[in-house]
Amino acid sequence: MLRVEAANAAAGDPAVMGAVVRDVGRRKMMSKRSLVRLLGAVALLATAGLGLVCPPARAQNPSEVKVGLLVPLSGLYARPGAVMRMGAEMAIDRINAQGGVKKLGGAKLKLVLLDSGDTTEKAKNAAERMVAQEPDLVAASGSYLSSFTLAATEVTERAGLPMLTLSYSDLITSRGFKYIFQTSATSGSQAEQALPVIVKIANAAAFSPKKVAIITDNTAASISSVKPMKEHLLKELGIELVLDETFTPPLADATPLVQKVRAARPDMLFFLPTVISDAKLVLEKMNEFGMGQGRVPVISFGIAIAEPDMLRTMAPELLQGVMSAVGSWGSKGHEDLMAELKKRYNEPWMTQNAISTYADMWVIKDALEIAGKADREAVAQALRTMDGGPSKFYPGGRIKFDDKGRRVDAGLTIIQWQSGVPVTVFPPDLAMAQAIWSKK
Repeated sequence: MLRVEAANAAAGDPAVMGAVVRDVGRRKMMSKRSLVRLLGAVALLATAGLGLVCPPARAQNPSEVKVGLLVPLSGLYARPGAVMRMGAEMAIDRINAQGGVKKLGGAKLKLVLLDSGDTTEKAKNAAERMVAQEPDLVAASGSYLSSFTLAATEVTERAGLPMLTLSYSDLITSRGFKYIFQTSATSGSQAEQALPVIVKIANAAAFSPKKVAIITDNTAASISSVKPMKEHLLKELGIELVLDETFTPPLADATPLVQKVRAARPDMLFFLPTVISDAKLVLEKMNEFGMGQGRVPVISFGIAIAEPDMLRTMAPELLQGVMSAVGSWGSKGHEDLMAELKKRYNEPWMTQNAISTYADMWVIKDALEIAGKADREAVAQALRTMDGGPSKFYPGGRIKFDDKGRRVDAGLTIIQWQSGVPVTVFPPDLAMAQAIWSKK
């Protein structure tokens, strides 16, 4: 009975606490020592509160604010995740060096890094660990592959944790979620924007493609990219789809796929891998079968085909002319960031993974300035209402999100392998070289 009364007293009702003390005094069988022990227990419960009295007060101006980065750091996609970490570290170091979050008294950002692994199950488990172990996170960025982001954001949405992502899949922001913010153009939007540009590049070289083949892996972003192409874009441009193949990464042997491409005799190939080893296998096999080095122009979506690792085991001439539409890329105007990345991490160029994650950290910082407090709900509301004007580190559009969480008027970058380096060839204001088209 005394324990129940003590717990009620600890719940914060002064009247109950007083009654407990008076009742204890009336109990003749209780010694003075027992009374001291009981009141000590009451005080201890009241201090701990069992979560019932008053939770620990947060500092109005904390010295640091935690920001999460949930990316693959192990397994098949560890390389892209490592580059995303580089971009985040660069941004946070610059933000902190420039005075931190000024509306929070100069609070510094602290990066909390979590490994999403290389499967959707691992990504979801990592997200669950993140929200459970890091309750002070105000926002996060991740998770590279769209399939991982779809799984992880099921968790972050329930936790009310704002999540920025460079992942492409249209599905990410088609679920009615309120805490997801997509900074890259969606896959469908990228296909709508890129395909007419690619045809114009071909036409400028006096070439008019009439037949195309599509080879894509079965990840969410790749499927989203080819969907509008197959549904209406190719038909509207007068192009026939002569081959449509989907595979599960990673490939063990590219021979069956490439044999089908050779038999279909397309004017160009849309090839959408998300694993670097798959990109290498297909391009090398195409060269072996006499279709490489521009004989059949290859156009991709996403960055796997433009990673520095592509050059480690294959000759640059096998990559010459290969294009890819990506959500962002180190381009004109980003020279200082590209130089810092090269000096600090020995990265030869700045992929989307680095620059988009770099930009995400700045967007979170700006949201904190608007919110004026280190609170995830306030940060989410700031992201929903902010308008930071034209974007600087993402192509096109504004630093503003629509009611789905998509960045308004988000553009894309088209890159092309030229002399062993993937350079920006579109849009014109970001281009660092002119696009070329094989005339073979």
